[in-house]
Amino acid sequence: MADIEKVEYKPISVRELLIEVKDTSEFMIDLAYSAALFDNEELAEEVLELESQVETLVYLLNMNAMLAVRDAEDAESLVGIPTVASAVDKISKAAADIAHIVLKDIRIHPLIRNVFSRVEEQIARIEIKPNSILIGRNLGQLELASKIGVDIIAIRRNKRWLIDPEDEEITQEDDILIVRGTHMGIEELGKVGKGIITKF
Repeated sequence: MADIEKVEYKPISVRELLIEVKDTSEFMIDLAYSAALFDNEELAEEVLELESQVETLVYLLNMNAMLAVRDAEDAESLVGIPTVASAVDKISKAAADIAHIVLKDIRIHPLIRNVFSRVEEQIARIEIKPNSILIGRNLGQLELASKIGVDIIAIRRNKRWLIDPEDEEITQEDDILIVRGTHMGIEELGKVGKGIITKF
């Protein structure tokens, strides 16, 4: 759980915050289901990291909405914001509950897992190691989708998340990549991230 008392106020527009909480909560659900279906504890841990971020975003959303109110007309136009914030918070907690299923080793029925193991696209977590050739690379220039059938859907850089990163984003050492793609493509990118493959 985020320590709300330590959250620093940031003058971000309500619109920007709404977009960010929407994208983050949707991303959490994707990660949580993938973690459960593929019994992936690393993805489950990332979901819990995101839960803390969503709590912070919801706090900032409510605060910025209150500061934006100047009169009764403003109050009326922003009256739905607390409801949206509450709904996003519930989505975040539901995703975290799914992640806890994985971390507490509560197994999903093998038949369900077997069916989902055959899906063409999967979600995985890849860490960029110090000797990886991915360091300092432009996402657009990597052309991962066309080369190996993998998309980078998010990057965690320390405590900061970049969801749906731009093509101009430059990868850094210790970045955590959340990727979506074929099993073989993810496996290959994992080797590149570890520095096992030296040409790409």
